Amino acid sequence: MRLVWLLTLIISFLGGVEVKIASYNVENLFDMNKDGNEYEEYIPNGDSGWTQEIYRIKLRNTATVIQGIGADIIGLQEIESEIALKALKAELNRQGLYYRYHLFARNKKSSVNVALLSRYPIQSALKHPINHNGRYRDILEAKIDINGKSLRVFVNHWKSKSGGESQRVLSAKRLSIRLAELSADEPFILLGDFNSHYEEYKTFLKSRHHNDTEGITGINHILRTIDDEGNPITYASLKSNNGYLYNLWYELDEAKRWSHQYRGRGEGLDNMIISPALADGEGIEYVRGSFNRFEPDYLFYKGKVYRWQQSRKYPKHHLGEGYSDHLPIYALFRL
Repeated sequence: MRLVWLLTLIISFLGGVEVKIASYNVENLFDMNKDGNEYEEYIPNGDSGWTQEIYRIKLRNTATVIQGIGADIIGLQEIESEIALKALKAELNRQGLYYRYHLFARNKKSSVNVALLSRYPIQSALKHPINHNGRYRDILEAKIDINGKSLRVFVNHWKSKSGGESQRVLSAKRLSIRLAELSADEPFILLGDFNSHYEEYKTFLKSRHHNDTEGITGINHILRTIDDEGNPITYASLKSNNGYLYNLWYELDEAKRWSHQYRGRGEGLDNMIISPALADGEGIEYVRGSFNRFEPDYLFYKGKVYRWQQSRKYPKHHLGEGYSDHLPIYALFRL
């Protein structure tokens, strides 16, 4: 035991500490309080069968996934309330994974919100509203202390593709304004469900419904994950610290660059995007090749992502099976 402690101390002293950071859209984790803004099928004890028993199953299944990931820091999407978040923390604790710190971005007009769990101390936190009407989910910013080094994590959940790209551009612009306030050498990670493909600038062009911005996308143009010629930013070009950002989906083979399925087709809607400071050879660094999807067998059923199950007949009824319609994503970072 003394030897293990000594090795851990030496590794920490030499700057070899690795931190796993993840993102997971848990698909509608609602609590059992009736607040009036629930989706119809999540009204407590209503016709859809959202009962205490089903709620406990949803908590247990969600915690099983998060425990399996084993992240030190994880951004979460589609959490109804801080009550639900604390219940999830308690279930995680029962399964052997303890997060001491948490944040929740409460928006009274949003049915689901974003949150963050961390095993490292949170130095400060900000909530960034997109506009004044409250119809967009806030962006959550956390400044986290990792062994004396600061890292900013921004948790996002942008508007769904039921609306045009202009709605997601609004969130991107708000995020871009905040990033412009940071110093050029600030290490930060943008993560979450952007409801945007990592190459949205290619995929949305043929859709009149989505392309209401004359070809401009939030994730690619506003956040600058492509250059002025329309080429994706690479890890090598990121190092030049020229204001561009790097989407970690490019770390995987193209066939694996998806975390969500729509009509049987994979989409990379969940993203993890890093700043130049995480590739400059100093302080906290992204570990090349560590980005991946969390994809154990139990998250699939008959070749599809095993989402939370509801009956097909109306009114939809919770079956107490499944997990989420998104796969988690994660990456390693090293001091």
